[in-house]
Amino acid sequence: MAEPGGLSSSFSSVQDNEFDIIIVGGGTAGLVIAARLSEDANTRVLVIEAGADTKNDPRVYTPGLMSLLYGDKSVDWDYMTPPQPHLKGRQLGQSRGKMLGGSSAMNFCAILYPSKSDMDAWAALGNPGWDSESVLPYLRKFHTFHPPGDATKGGIDVDYIDANLQGTNGPIQVSFGSDGYSETNRAWTDTFHRLGYGVSGDPITGEALGCFTNPTSVHPTTKERSSSRTAYYNDEVAKRPNLQILTEALVEKVLLEEVEGSIVATGVRLQTKDGQHHEITAKDEVVISGGAINSPQILELSGIGERQLLESLGVSTIIDNPHVGENLQDHVFSSLSFELADGFHSADGLASPEILRVLISQLETTRDGPLGDSWLSVAYMPLMDLSGPVDTHEIKSMIDAYIDKYPSFSAKEQQYKILRESLENPKEPSAEYMLLPFQINMRPVLTLSDVITRKDTKGEFITIIVMLNHPFSRGEVHITSADPTAKANFDPRYLSHPLDVEILARQTQYIENIASTEPFASVLKRDGVRIPADRTAHDLETSKDIVRDRPISVFHPCGTCAMMPREIGGVVNERLIVHGTRNLRIADASIFPLEPVGNIQSCVYLVAEKAADLIKEDRNKE
Repeated sequence: MAEPGGLSSSFSSVQDNEFDIIIVGGGTAGLVIAARLSEDANTRVLVIEAGADTKNDPRVYTPGLMSLLYGDKSVDWDYMTPPQPHLKGRQLGQSRGKMLGGSSAMNFCAILYPSKSDMDAWAALGNPGWDSESVLPYLRKFHTFHPPGDATKGGIDVDYIDANLQGTNGPIQVSFGSDGYSETNRAWTDTFHRLGYGVSGDPITGEALGCFTNPTSVHPTTKERSSSRTAYYNDEVAKRPNLQILTEALVEKVLLEEVEGSIVATGVRLQTKDGQHHEITAKDEVVISGGAINSPQILELSGIGERQLLESLGVSTIIDNPHVGENLQDHVFSSLSFELADGFHSADGLASPEILRVLISQLETTRDGPLGDSWLSVAYMPLMDLSGPVDTHEIKSMIDAYIDKYPSFSAKEQQYKILRESLENPKEPSAEYMLLPFQINMRPVLTLSDVITRKDTKGEFITIIVMLNHPFSRGEVHITSADPTAKANFDPRYLSHPLDVEILARQTQYIENIASTEPFASVLKRDGVRIPADRTAHDLETSKDIVRDRPISVFHPCGTCAMMPREIGGVVNERLIVHGTRNLRIADASIFPLEPVGNIQSCVYLVAEKAADLIKEDRNKE
């Protein structure tokens, strides 16, 4: 019999053991759940991860080297959309972490929080216990906050932080990195203050509007990435004899049986890297944490999905639920890039191998420098246009003009009502603006690696992006084959709802205001190069064209196994149990019924921490 506990890519290490709970996916959510459940020495947990353990890969633990991971199929699922009709036929890549830690091991490390109305909306869609007051403790539980140092306090505005609300003993280390914020970050903050949008409160309260510099999931001392791999599966957790992790093993399906009139998950079928197929039994339950693309794929391969689709591909239908893989939402952004004035610098300079080598050496020897930073500054803003905040009456008219021009069913009708109320509320953030320290260039097929590393224009640039917080467009994820190794079709249908184009075009216009207001205007080269060079966003119709020309995903896909009642489009209930099953759960971004504001990392940790508590509660009832 294999030694209990530990991490292995060999099936022999787990084949003789019995497990109470099997977790499919060792990503951002899966490792959280595994760590929390294995706190009980009597609960035997197995995590199965398709990727490898990359803890010692400098590209993973160094925040500033993350771009080197994108497109590397050993660590990135590297999805690509089909041509998007509303983006003039462009195809956009979608990087997803394929390793222990999942996307938390390759994201931008940004820690932002959902609004109160986001979580209250989740509850209103048939999910008691998910309202803002109930979930707030989980936004603190996952992290330990480290106050900014003196250099940060002198360089950016951090007065918005309420120290009493931050996490104090959670595994994820949240800090401001290497205090490496530049004069452009300071100018960003000061400019929003001049425009009347200094931040109104700490975003962790869910009631923040205006500009702030967000903390990051970076350890304040080592300047290394704090991911679910390093934080939730640390050396102490790895010693637990009741927790095992099997890497480089692809789960092909969940094994389902009918027992006393209920569908029960009895285990999983998997394929190891040597091509061998194996089955492992779960005594109590199976938890899928594959993410918004892989989780619906696993459900469909297991026989849970739309009957017509499954049977056309030769998959026997066990539970007919046409909502699996539907309701896909993703944050999409528009952007304008501006050449920096002489004396100002950006990450475009990292394209030089010589400079990159110097910065790597600096980080290795001093644990300091820009590679230990994320460099982001953001702003949560209501609906804006070239004139400033859009009048509520104009918003109502705009919505009335577009809202009925898209097919809907009961789920969308309820969702759209919530989104309408949010858009009409001047205290709710319609968009997130973000300052990125590099240029963005477009091409017909665009990957995240292209976005960060391809420098088509000579010089150093910054980019102001504006991200649509609550998209009206809905896409889908579905299998195209019964072969588990075949990628699912990921079709987000970006900007397919005309309201998204209208909202994003107006918000893009406001970028022109930011760029022309002091002190930010002084950061930019007078009469410098702009990207795109041939248009500005001052005219609304031109801005709409820019939006269709320069959209990029912010890599926040969610909603494909939505937590809602089945009759309005749901796949899981409020306890995350798949409708029609007794003991199959899903816990990751796929269960979001509606996309929250901002970067979703904190929301995924929230879901995972709450999922662990739900599982513990249900086990204690047995």
